[in-house]
This record gives sequence, structure tokens and C-alpha cells, in this order.
Amino acid sequence: MKYCDFNGCRNKLERGRYCEEHKRDKPKQPSKIKYDTSNKPFYNSGIWKATRKKVYERERGCCQRCGRFVFGKLAQVHHIVKVKNNPTLKLEESNLRLLCPECHMIEEHSEENKKVFANYFMPPSQK
Repeated sequence: MKYCDFNGCRNKLERGRYCEEHKRDKPKQPSKIKYDTSNKPFYNSGIWKATRKKVYERERGCCQRCGRFVFGKLAQVHHIVKVKNNPTLKLEESNLRLLCPECHMIEEHSEENKKVFANYFMPPSQK
């Protein structure tokens, strides 16, 4: 038996560092935001890399949201209408935006952008 490690506590324990009164809850790990990886083969294809390069050159390497210059892997191309919602638009340059990583996270997880062009880009069968 030993005493609780909490400063000044005289409760005895059989195991662990703290008594029930001073037991600490484990801090919650912030959940990592993950991107959809189901289209990984598409993003490794030559046609995607060529389209991505065109979008980068069209925007001259500047984020379309904040205007910051981004280079290399930091330059991320965002689909306005997600590929899983309408696969026919995955290579449409008007559906693509060049973003920095910070702006890309904001765009990916904001609800407003999902509704901006939804009716315009929906296939006729879903309207």
C-alpha cells in the first residue's frame, strides 16, 4: 500500500498513483482531421497531375482564398464539388481552386461551400 500522489492527500492505494478523489481523467486527444483517401489512385494518375499543374499555373501559385504564394506540396488543389458527390467534375478546371493548407482545411470542413454550386453541378438525375 502507498499514499496518493496528490499533494497533501493521506488516502491509501493498492495500485495506481492517485486515489478515486484525485484520479485525473486522461486528456482527450484532439481528433485529427483526415482527408478522404478513397480516390488515392486518381490523385496519383498522370491526368490529375497535369490538371493540377494547369490550375497552379492559372493561379500563378497564389492561394485563391488568402492570396499567399504556395509552392510544391503546400499548393493544394481543392474540388468545389467533391469527387464523391459528382465524379464527372473531377477534372473540370472550373471546379478546382488552388489553396494553401490552412485555407484548404477551412474549405474542406465548411458547410457553406457545399451548397454554393450544388444545384448547378448536380447531374440531371438528382435535380
